[in-house]
Amino acid sequence: MFPQPARATMSPLSRFRGPVLLALAGMLQAQTPPIPVMKQAAQEMVEARRVFTQQMVDSIFSFSELGYQETQTSAYVTAILERNGFKVVRGVAGMPTAWVAEWGAGKPVIGFIADIDGLPETSQTPGVAYHKPLIPNGPGHGEGHNAGQALNVTAALVVKELMEKYKISGTLRLYPGVAEELLGSRTYMVNAGLFRGLDAMLSTHIAADFGTAYGPVGSGLVSVEYTFTGRSAHSAGSPWFGRSALDAVELMNVGWNYRREHLRTEQRSHYVITHGGDQPNVVPPLAKVWYYFREWDYERIKELHDTGTRIAQGAAMMTDTQFSERTLGAAWPGHFNKPLAEALTANIKKTGMPKWSDADEQLAVAAQKELKANAGGLNRNVTELPLAGSGPRMYGSDDIAEVSWNIPTVVLRFPGNIPGMVGHHWSSGIAMATPIAHKGTTAGAAAHAMTALDLLLDPPLLHAAREYFANQTRDIKWKSLIPPGSQAPIELNREKMERFRPQLDKLRYDPTKYKTYMEQLGVQYPVVR
Repeated sequence: MFPQPARATMSPLSRFRGPVLLALAGMLQAQTPPIPVMKQAAQEMVEARRVFTQQMVDSIFSFSELGYQETQTSAYVTAILERNGFKVVRGVAGMPTAWVAEWGAGKPVIGFIADIDGLPETSQTPGVAYHKPLIPNGPGHGEGHNAGQALNVTAALVVKELMEKYKISGTLRLYPGVAEELLGSRTYMVNAGLFRGLDAMLSTHIAADFGTAYGPVGSGLVSVEYTFTGRSAHSAGSPWFGRSALDAVELMNVGWNYRREHLRTEQRSHYVITHGGDQPNVVPPLAKVWYYFREWDYERIKELHDTGTRIAQGAAMMTDTQFSERTLGAAWPGHFNKPLAEALTANIKKTGMPKWSDADEQLAVAAQKELKANAGGLNRNVTELPLAGSGPRMYGSDDIAEVSWNIPTVVLRFPGNIPGMVGHHWSSGIAMATPIAHKGTTAGAAAHAMTALDLLLDPPLLHAAREYFANQTRDIKWKSLIPPGSQAPIELNREKMERFRPQLDKLRYDPTKYKTYMEQLGVQYPVVR
């Protein structure tokens, strides 16, 4: 039903032509080579899967599914994992598109996680350096989440093959970041106990650089929808009989905007009216507004949320309406593991930046000029590991933070995108099914595979990671910002996807007929003005 990339090679290592792999093939099966030799083998094996990785990147790009509606993406990824021997449990934590895939036995237990959702109104033809949507106003991968699972699956299959050959004890688990753009899954997954027993989590996210970080990263938030109910009436004939829920929403927003002056400058808050009535001649009996409240620790996030709720209560009193609230998602500020970041950085340096072609650079410079960004092309050097807290503050949020307060966690930034593009925007989809994304994802897979081998074969690293995590959580204990018993809002984006899916289905990548998605679309890479 779904286009599938070529099956990962499962044959003996001697079939590969790399010199290190040929040397490994001559060793006794039960003998584990030194870690540097194993890492070199992993690099060669990742490179041998570059077509497999590219086809995953392009396939998921073509699905372009929004949060909670990633049905094709989840079915596609889990089918690949099952064909390669992973046991998959679907529909976990009350989310139909969430799953856990596991292979192996014993300790340590190494997790891999990456986001899978797209964004509304970010449709873009890959390889074209200006705005050219595949579907006008349609969904797309304007954040580049189509590449993360390709990276993790490639890395995990390589590590699995080495573990099988050398009888290395351990367990690999893979997870999706469902509805990450809504901060909508990992709190529910933590509350459901899906990460219990993990020793470390390797997360990844698209970037234009190749690096990682440790310590505090990003803001936290709570995502809340307020619903006001009033009474309908004829807007001209008897408006005095009505009680406008929309008036309440607008008064809440006015109240919040006046309050902003008296909030900490560090906070960030934003809202959209998700329902404002049906037609002007009917006093709206129902209206909804959706807020994100961002701050830098649990107590301040909760305080901001409480302030919003009091303002909602005041708006309801002024309009003689009723209100209720629903927490949709949440995330703490992240805190990532220093020993894991140091190990990952060493492997990033060993991998090195991809070798960009003239065509890659031409696309990047043209896109940068289109966005009026610095036209410096693609990054050529890996990023050094910064000191915790150095550099500019990152105001965005990511619910991988929920995992970071429950398990030693690190996030790999891999170089699959163009510097200077705008986040949550069509421009961030320009490169995401091109050789830039393909090469960057392969490089990231090598770094993740090598880091997983470190965790499996170097017990002092795992011990150091646990020690750092123990110090991180000694005085600060994670508490869910989502009320007990809450269910994930899996209905979000359903209507949008039902509207766009017929058009997306026509654009689905078919790797049995075309080498790349750009070839299927007829894109002569790169397309520039």
